[in-house]
Amino acid sequence: MSHSTNRAESPPTEPLLAVRGLRKQYEASAFSSAGKEVLRGVDFQVQPTETVGIVGLSGAGKSTIGRLVAGLERPDGGEILYSGQSIGRLRGAKRRQAASGIEMIFQDPYESLSPRMRIADLVAEPLRIRKKYRGNRAGLEQAVRTALANVSLPPERYMARYPHELSGGERQRVGLARAFVDPPRLVIADEPTSMLDSSLRLELLALMDRLRRDSGTATMLITHDLALAYRFCDRLLVLSDGEIVESGTPAQVIEQPAHPFTLRLVQALREFHP
Repeated sequence: MSHSTNRAESPPTEPLLAVRGLRKQYEASAFSSAGKEVLRGVDFQVQPTETVGIVGLSGAGKSTIGRLVAGLERPDGGEILYSGQSIGRLRGAKRRQAASGIEMIFQDPYESLSPRMRIADLVAEPLRIRKKYRGNRAGLEQAVRTALANVSLPPERYMARYPHELSGGERQRVGLARAFVDPPRLVIADEPTSMLDSSLRLELLALMDRLRRDSGTATMLITHDLALAYRFCDRLLVLSDGEIVESGTPAQVIEQPAHPFTLRLVQALREFHP
């Protein structure tokens, strides 16, 4: 079980997401004879409409948490509760039904969109999977147009294009449109700005923040960028070597770090942002 410094009082509301004792170990590889335990008893909650930042260095296990919650991998131990139901080991139709309302925005905009699909079809795909607008092509098209307009991509210019015709920033906006075309309850954003120019990072996160506020969506922001997490998150979880070592409000974690690892992160941040 993780030994963490937690100074933020838990809100009284029922959590949308509750992660308890989450563990994950990868099998031995050609580079290592022993398996690697990447998560070692992780516990946290996400309240409805809350934005929780999971911060830490590369390899700490941040993205693994996101993939486990999204159902892309299976945990080796622990429990993932979504709206009170255990979803960590569900698969297929049962998983899709129980985890309805969870969307993920991936790190790499160059690989997260099918190159063979037009932008209109990519944005419409979540609606088709959920059988929304069946037999109503006009309604489906209008939903896609609205989703693109909400991320500042004029529909008439983008609907017929392919991902390879777009810039990295435009592709991430398409990813946002896909995630919010059918307003989700929880968005997992895995390093959504790490492959973008610095000038676009704040812009994209501000857009995502507006979308989640307008739709009342909870967010898990997975990032190595402490400054961005400080700006956009309600709470921060500091992950080190597979364990949450500190949690609290951004002000608590950054202005009064209690764990030595958090202190090193904050010192590095101050060197770049004096």
